Amino acid sequence: MPTESILAWYAVHARELPWRAPSASPWSILVSELMLQQTPVNRVLPVWTVWMARWPTAASLAAEPSGEAVRAWGRLGYPRRALRLHACAVAITERHGGKVPTDHAELLALPGVGAYTAASVASFAFRQRHAVLDTNVRRVLARLKSGQEHPPKSQTTAELRLAESLLPEEAETAATWAVAVMELGALICTARSPRCADCPVIAQCAWYKAGKPAWDGPPRRGQTYAGTDRQCRGRLLAVLRDASHPVEKPALDVVWSDAVQRERALDGLIADGLVDPLDDGRYALPS
Repeated sequence: MPTESILAWYAVHARELPWRAPSASPWSILVSELMLQQTPVNRVLPVWTVWMARWPTAASLAAEPSGEAVRAWGRLGYPRRALRLHACAVAITERHGGKVPTDHAELLALPGVGAYTAASVASFAFRQRHAVLDTNVRRVLARLKSGQEHPPKSQTTAELRLAESLLPEEAETAATWAVAVMELGALICTARSPRCADCPVIAQCAWYKAGKPAWDGPPRRGQTYAGTDRQCRGRLLAVLRDASHPVEKPALDVVWSDAVQRERALDGLIADGLVDPLDDGRYALPS
Protein backbone atom coordinates (compact mmCIF):
# COMPACT_ATOMS: atom_id res chain seq x y z
CA MET A 1 0.00 0.00 0.00
CA PRO A 2 1.27 3.52 -0.80
CA THR A 3 0.05 4.80 2.56
CA GLU A 4 2.85 3.38 4.69
CA SER A 5 5.55 4.34 2.18
CA ILE A 6 4.39 7.95 1.90
CA LEU A 7 3.95 8.32 5.66
CA ALA A 8 7.46 6.95 6.25
CA TRP A 9 8.89 9.33 3.63
CA TYR A 10 7.09 12.28 5.23
CA ALA A 11 8.41 11.42 8.69
CA VAL A 12 11.94 11.94 7.36
CA HIS A 13 11.55 14.67 4.74
CA ALA A 14 8.75 16.95 5.95
CA ARG A 15 9.66 20.63 6.00
CA GLU A 16 9.57 22.33 9.39
CA LEU A 17 6.93 25.01 8.90
CA PRO A 18 5.49 27.03 11.79
CA TRP A 19 1.87 26.24 10.94
CA ARG A 20 2.73 22.53 11.23
CA ALA A 21 4.22 22.84 14.69
CA PRO A 22 2.32 21.10 17.52
CA SER A 23 1.85 24.51 19.13
CA ALA A 24 0.26 26.06 16.02
CA SER A 25 -3.18 27.46 16.75
CA PRO A 26 -6.20 26.68 14.55
CA TRP A 27 -6.27 30.38 13.61
CA SER A 28 -2.64 30.31 12.46
CA ILE A 29 -3.37 27.22 10.38
CA LEU A 30 -6.42 28.85 8.81
CA VAL A 31 -4.35 31.93 7.94
CA SER A 32 -1.65 29.76 6.37
CA GLU A 33 -4.16 27.83 4.27
CA LEU A 34 -5.71 30.98 2.81
CA MET A 35 -2.29 32.50 2.12
CA LEU A 36 -0.95 29.34 0.50
CA GLN A 37 -3.68 29.20 -2.14
CA GLN A 38 -1.89 29.69 -5.49
CA THR A 39 1.18 31.01 -3.62
CA PRO A 40 4.42 29.12 -2.80
CA VAL A 41 5.65 28.58 0.75
CA ASN A 42 8.75 30.75 0.37
CA ARG A 43 6.61 33.79 -0.41
CA VAL A 44 4.01 33.06 2.27
CA LEU A 45 6.34 32.40 5.20
CA PRO A 46 7.60 35.97 5.84
CA VAL A 47 4.14 37.49 5.39
CA TRP A 48 2.53 34.85 7.62
CA THR A 49 5.15 35.47 10.32
CA VAL A 50 4.53 39.22 10.41
CA TRP A 51 0.77 38.70 10.17
CA MET A 52 0.64 36.32 13.14
CA ALA A 53 2.82 38.62 15.24
CA ARG A 54 0.37 41.44 14.61
CA TRP A 55 -2.87 39.44 14.65
CA PRO A 56 -2.36 36.28 16.73
CA THR A 57 -6.11 35.76 17.04
CA ALA A 58 -9.14 36.21 14.84
CA ALA A 59 -10.48 38.86 17.21
CA SER A 60 -7.33 40.96 16.91
CA LEU A 61 -7.71 41.09 13.12
CA ALA A 62 -11.46 41.67 13.28
CA ALA A 63 -10.87 44.74 15.46
CA GLU A 64 -8.96 46.51 12.67
CA PRO A 65 -10.22 47.91 9.34
CA SER A 66 -10.21 45.52 6.41
CA GLY A 67 -7.84 47.90 4.63
CA GLU A 68 -5.12 47.01 7.13
CA ALA A 69 -5.43 43.37 6.07
CA VAL A 70 -5.00 44.44 2.44
CA ARG A 71 -1.97 46.53 3.40
CA ALA A 72 -0.35 43.67 5.35
CA TRP A 73 -1.06 41.24 2.50
CA GLY A 74 1.70 42.98 0.57
CA ARG A 75 2.66 41.36 -2.70
CA LEU A 76 1.27 37.87 -2.13
CA GLY A 77 -1.12 38.36 -5.03
CA TYR A 78 -4.86 37.76 -5.32
CA PRO A 79 -5.49 40.38 -2.60
CA ARG A 80 -9.18 39.61 -2.34
CA ARG A 81 -8.00 36.77 -0.12
CA ALA A 82 -7.03 39.43 2.44
CA LEU A 83 -10.60 40.75 2.48
CA ARG A 84 -11.95 37.22 2.82
CA LEU A 85 -9.60 36.51 5.69
CA HIS A 86 -10.70 39.69 7.44
CA ALA A 87 -14.37 38.77 6.89
CA CYS A 88 -13.58 35.30 8.19
CA ALA A 89 -12.02 36.81 11.33
CA VAL A 90 -15.11 38.95 11.90
CA ALA A 91 -17.39 35.91 11.52
CA ILE A 92 -15.28 33.80 13.89
CA THR A 93 -15.35 36.61 16.44
CA GLU A 94 -19.07 37.27 16.17
CA ARG A 95 -20.37 33.73 15.71
CA HIS A 96 -17.85 31.56 17.55
CA GLY A 97 -16.48 33.68 20.37
CA GLY A 98 -13.17 34.22 18.59
CA LYS A 99 -12.35 30.52 18.26
CA VAL A 100 -12.05 28.74 14.92
CA PRO A 101 -14.92 26.24 14.86
CA THR A 102 -14.06 22.56 14.91
CA ASP A 103 -17.12 21.40 12.99
CA HIS A 104 -16.53 20.94 9.26
CA ALA A 105 -19.93 22.39 8.30
CA GLU A 106 -19.31 25.48 10.44
CA LEU A 107 -15.89 25.93 8.86
CA LEU A 108 -17.46 25.70 5.42
CA ALA A 109 -19.96 28.41 6.38
CA LEU A 110 -17.21 30.96 7.11
CA PRO A 111 -16.60 33.70 4.50
CA GLY A 112 -13.84 32.82 2.07
CA VAL A 113 -13.69 29.19 3.20
CA GLY A 114 -14.37 26.65 0.46
CA ALA A 115 -14.35 22.88 0.38
CA TYR A 116 -10.56 22.59 0.31
CA THR A 117 -9.92 25.07 3.14
CA ALA A 118 -12.63 23.59 5.37
CA ALA A 119 -11.20 20.09 4.90
CA SER A 120 -7.60 21.20 5.42
CA VAL A 121 -8.32 23.16 8.62
CA ALA A 122 -10.47 20.34 10.01
CA SER A 123 -7.68 17.91 9.21
CA PHE A 124 -4.56 19.88 10.14
CA ALA A 125 -5.91 21.91 13.07
CA PHE A 126 -8.32 19.42 14.60
CA ARG A 127 -6.89 16.10 13.34
CA GLN A 128 -10.13 14.99 11.75
CA ARG A 129 -10.54 12.53 8.89
CA HIS A 130 -11.17 14.41 5.64
CA ALA A 131 -9.95 14.13 2.06
CA VAL A 132 -7.81 17.21 1.41
CA LEU A 133 -7.47 17.84 -2.31
CA ASP A 134 -5.18 20.65 -3.40
CA THR A 135 -3.29 20.86 -6.70
CA ASN A 136 -0.34 18.88 -5.36
CA VAL A 137 -2.49 16.05 -3.98
CA ARG A 138 -4.54 15.85 -7.16
CA ARG A 139 -1.36 15.56 -9.24
CA VAL A 140 0.10 12.81 -7.03
CA LEU A 141 -3.10 10.77 -7.18
CA ALA A 142 -3.49 11.31 -10.94
CA ARG A 143 -0.03 9.87 -11.53
CA LEU A 144 -0.05 7.20 -8.86
CA LYS A 145 -3.48 5.74 -9.51
CA SER A 146 -4.74 7.00 -12.88
CA GLY A 147 -1.50 6.99 -14.86
CA GLN A 148 -2.01 10.58 -16.01
CA GLU A 149 0.67 13.26 -15.90
CA HIS A 150 -1.79 15.90 -14.70
CA PRO A 151 -5.24 15.86 -13.09
CA PRO A 152 -8.28 17.30 -14.88
CA LYS A 153 -8.51 21.09 -14.97
CA SER A 154 -11.40 21.04 -12.52
CA GLN A 155 -11.80 18.66 -9.61
CA THR A 156 -14.08 15.72 -10.34
CA THR A 157 -16.26 13.49 -8.19
CA ALA A 158 -14.06 10.55 -9.16
CA GLU A 159 -10.99 12.31 -7.73
CA LEU A 160 -12.76 12.94 -4.44
CA ARG A 161 -13.90 9.32 -4.22
CA LEU A 162 -10.36 8.11 -4.92
CA ALA A 163 -8.93 10.41 -2.25
CA GLU A 164 -11.52 9.22 0.26
CA SER A 165 -10.82 5.57 -0.54
CA LEU A 166 -7.14 6.06 0.30
CA LEU A 167 -7.73 7.76 3.67
CA PRO A 168 -6.51 5.72 6.64
CA GLU A 169 -9.32 4.78 9.00
CA GLU A 170 -7.74 6.30 12.10
CA ALA A 171 -8.31 10.07 12.15
CA GLU A 172 -4.85 11.07 13.40
CA THR A 173 -3.15 8.98 10.73
CA ALA A 174 -5.54 10.30 8.09
CA ALA A 175 -4.61 13.87 9.03
CA THR A 176 -0.91 13.09 8.68
CA TRP A 177 -1.54 11.26 5.41
CA ALA A 178 -3.30 14.33 4.01
CA VAL A 179 -0.32 16.61 4.57
CA ALA A 180 2.17 13.90 3.58
CA VAL A 181 0.68 13.48 0.11
CA MET A 182 0.59 17.26 -0.25
CA GLU A 183 4.28 17.47 0.68
CA LEU A 184 5.18 14.70 -1.77
CA GLY A 185 3.56 16.72 -4.55
CA ALA A 186 5.30 19.91 -3.49
CA LEU A 187 8.80 18.44 -3.19
CA ILE A 188 9.01 15.31 -5.37
CA CYS A 189 6.03 14.82 -7.67
CA THR A 190 6.18 18.35 -9.05
CA ALA A 191 4.34 19.56 -12.11
CA ARG A 192 7.30 20.27 -14.39
CA SER A 193 10.33 18.33 -13.16
CA PRO A 194 9.25 15.39 -11.00
CA ARG A 195 12.06 13.67 -9.11
CA CYS A 196 10.81 10.17 -9.75
CA ALA A 197 14.04 8.52 -8.59
CA ASP A 198 13.43 9.96 -5.10
CA CYS A 199 9.76 8.99 -4.93
CA PRO A 200 8.83 6.49 -2.18
CA VAL A 201 6.05 4.97 -4.30
CA ILE A 202 7.77 4.80 -7.69
CA ALA A 203 7.19 1.05 -7.88
CA GLN A 204 3.45 1.57 -7.51
CA CYS A 205 3.09 4.62 -9.74
CA ALA A 206 0.86 3.88 -12.74
CA TRP A 207 2.23 6.88 -14.66
CA TYR A 208 5.86 5.84 -14.16
CA LYS A 209 5.18 2.21 -15.03
CA ALA A 210 3.46 3.34 -18.24
CA GLY A 211 6.61 5.19 -19.30
CA LYS A 212 5.52 8.61 -18.05
CA PRO A 213 3.24 9.39 -21.02
CA ALA A 214 2.80 13.08 -21.81
CA TRP A 215 -0.47 14.78 -20.90
CA ASP A 216 -3.04 14.09 -23.62
CA GLY A 217 -5.77 16.39 -22.33
CA PRO A 218 -6.46 20.03 -23.24
CA PRO A 219 -3.35 22.25 -23.53
CA ARG A 220 -2.10 23.44 -20.13
CA ARG A 221 -1.16 27.08 -20.52
CA GLY A 222 0.96 28.86 -17.96
CA GLN A 223 -0.39 32.07 -16.48
CA THR A 224 1.06 35.29 -17.87
CA TYR A 225 1.49 38.36 -15.70
CA ALA A 226 3.46 41.10 -17.46
CA GLY A 227 1.17 43.68 -19.01
CA THR A 228 -2.02 42.17 -17.61
CA ASP A 229 -4.78 43.80 -15.60
CA ARG A 230 -3.47 41.80 -12.63
CA GLN A 231 -0.12 43.54 -12.86
CA CYS A 232 -1.79 46.92 -13.24
CA ARG A 233 -4.01 46.26 -10.23
CA GLY A 234 -0.96 45.27 -8.23
CA ARG A 235 0.82 48.50 -9.00
CA LEU A 236 -2.19 50.61 -8.11
CA LEU A 237 -2.63 48.76 -4.82
CA ALA A 238 1.07 49.16 -4.05
CA VAL A 239 0.68 52.94 -4.12
CA LEU A 240 -2.17 52.77 -1.62
CA ARG A 241 -0.43 50.22 0.61
CA ASP A 242 2.68 52.35 0.82
CA ALA A 243 0.77 55.55 1.60
CA SER A 244 -0.13 56.51 5.16
CA HIS A 245 -3.03 58.63 3.95
CA PRO A 246 -5.45 58.78 0.98
CA VAL A 247 -3.78 59.53 -2.35
CA GLU A 248 -4.61 61.88 -5.17
CA LYS A 249 -5.53 60.43 -8.57
CA PRO A 250 -2.28 61.60 -10.26
CA ALA A 251 -0.30 59.38 -7.87
CA LEU A 252 -2.13 56.39 -9.34
CA ASP A 253 -1.97 57.57 -12.94
CA VAL A 254 1.83 57.62 -13.05
CA VAL A 255 2.25 53.91 -12.33
CA TRP A 256 0.62 52.68 -15.56
CA SER A 257 0.81 54.33 -18.96
CA ASP A 258 -2.22 52.73 -20.61
CA ALA A 259 -5.05 54.95 -19.39
CA VAL A 260 -7.86 52.67 -20.56
CA GLN A 261 -6.38 49.61 -18.86
CA ARG A 262 -5.51 51.64 -15.76
CA GLU A 263 -9.07 52.91 -15.34
CA ARG A 264 -10.46 49.44 -15.93
CA ALA A 265 -8.15 48.01 -13.28
CA LEU A 266 -9.02 50.77 -10.82
CA ASP A 267 -12.74 50.25 -11.40
CA GLY A 268 -12.21 46.53 -10.76
CA LEU A 269 -10.40 47.21 -7.48
CA ILE A 270 -13.25 49.45 -6.37
CA ALA A 271 -15.87 46.86 -7.37
CA ASP A 272 -13.95 44.18 -5.42
CA GLY A 273 -13.91 46.32 -2.29
CA LEU A 274 -10.13 46.68 -2.30
CA VAL A 275 -10.14 50.45 -2.90
CA ASP A 276 -12.42 53.17 -1.54
CA PRO A 277 -13.06 56.22 -3.74
CA LEU A 278 -13.49 59.19 -1.38
CA ASP A 279 -15.83 62.14 -1.84
CA ASP A 280 -12.92 64.55 -2.30
CA GLY A 281 -11.58 62.63 -5.31
CA ARG A 282 -8.84 60.79 -3.43
CA TYR A 283 -8.48 57.03 -3.03
CA ALA A 284 -7.71 54.84 -0.01
CA LEU A 285 -7.68 51.27 1.21
CA PRO A 286 -11.04 50.18 2.63
CA SER A 287 -11.86 51.37 6.12
